[in-house]
Amino acid sequence: MSNTPHTLAEEFPGQQDAIHRLKVKDPDFAQLLARYDEVNDQVHLAETNIAPVGELAETELRKERLRIKDAISQALSRS
Repeated sequence: MSNTPHTLAEEFPGQQDAIHRLKVKDPDFAQLLARYDEVNDQVHLAETNIAPVGELAETELRKERLRIKDAISQALSRS
């Protein structure tokens, strides 16, 4: 497991099977998951000052991560 906070396994405990099934059958959902991981990694790098960004940019990244997480949650509830 990664040491990056906010992984999908942490955010959606007990839903790994459902996430995997939806990822396999829905390419758009698979892209959404990939985008979440990408943005989450960017937030983590910014928060740890490995790749620092301005406060506004970091806030926008967090907001984007939340929007993506909401979209994932909605997709899971529809499946």
